[in-house]
Amino acid sequence: MAQAMSSMAALHGVSQPAVLESGHTKSSSTRLMPTSAPARLAPAGVKPWVLSVRAASEDSSSPSSSSSSAAQSTRRSILGLFAAGVTVGAVAQKALADARSIKLDGPPPPSGGKPGTLLSDEARDLELPLKERFYIQPLSADQAAARAKESAKQILEVKKLIDKKAWPYVQNDLRSKASYLRYDLNTVISSKPKEEKKPLKTLTTKLFDTLDNLDYAARSKDTPKAEKYYAETVTALNDLISKLG
Repeated sequence: MAQAMSSMAALHGVSQPAVLESGHTKSSSTRLMPTSAPARLAPAGVKPWVLSVRAASEDSSSPSSSSSSAAQSTRRSILGLFAAGVTVGAVAQKALADARSIKLDGPPPPSGGKPGTLLSDEARDLELPLKERFYIQPLSADQAAARAKESAKQILEVKKLIDKKAWPYVQNDLRSKASYLRYDLNTVISSKPKEEKKPLKTLTTKLFDTLDNLDYAARSKDTPKAEKYYAETVTALNDLISKLG
């Protein structure tokens, strides 16, 4: 009887519980499951069409797709290089359009070829005698006296540096201005009569002894001695400059 009922249910497609000989029931889904191979069940909550989409996406990552993306990247690189080349070319063309021609003359003579270059040219001119290759321009007696007075004023300005205790600057200014002053004083003294040369030489020797003492005080960073020898320098300069006329 049970076998007849199950056969009828199968023929009519009704999903009724199958009646077993032992008196238990089995669902139609279990009864319809094939027994020849294990069932491949989908994960819980995932529908079959989702699996098909995933399979399609995995199939899309094929070698042909990667090669097309590589070709597209190459095209982009080529277009970028082309755009950069066009930009650089436009900038260079504008720069060339704004350029102006410069007329070049021949080289100047070795000494004094250009105005104001005699001081530097003489020192580099190997064809001149050594005694003429000096960095200070020789002047006449009157011009040397005027420049000596200017050097004396600049030496007196080191008082500001002494007050600030800027000792390296004190030394630099003293040595720079003293070199011009010595050269110009020698020019002036050589032009004086014989009876005037000796007192001028004495004053000059006293002045530069005082300047040496002031330079040594600056090198030692001794403020009291620097102020002392600066006062003596002022006196010596005034005595000497007054004799120059």
